[in-house]
Amino acid sequence: MPKFIARWVVNAAALGIAAYLVPGIHVAGNDSRAIINLLIVAIIFGLVNAIIKPVIALATCPFYVLTLGLFTFIVNALMLMLTSWLVGGIFRVDGFGAAFWGSIIISLASWALSLFLVNDDD
Repeated sequence: MPKFIARWVVNAAALGIAAYLVPGIHVAGNDSRAIINLLIVAIIFGLVNAIIKPVIALATCPFYVLTLGLFTFIVNALMLMLTSWLVGGIFRVDGFGAAFWGSIIISLASWALSLFLVNDDD
């Protein structure tokens, strides 16, 4: 269970970094309320990526092959926009451009922050 919580916090931090760096991504609230909102958004974003993204990836498999995997950026941006739509007013993405750059920053930040997590498999 602690590994789940660590991943959840990493995803919330990555979403916060994207909201800070990308002008078109906004988190409602300030200070502690914004942190709570990011934790809520991280749960929804994780569920969207776990449930909907595999279905989309399977349906668009030829595009992944044709673009040598670059279509992943498009799908990730769409998942971020879907999350924004699902959570309503606590997290907002102002269009595909912001979602595209935000998804790249979220991927990089999640990867970088995950380096600091202890791997239980070792």
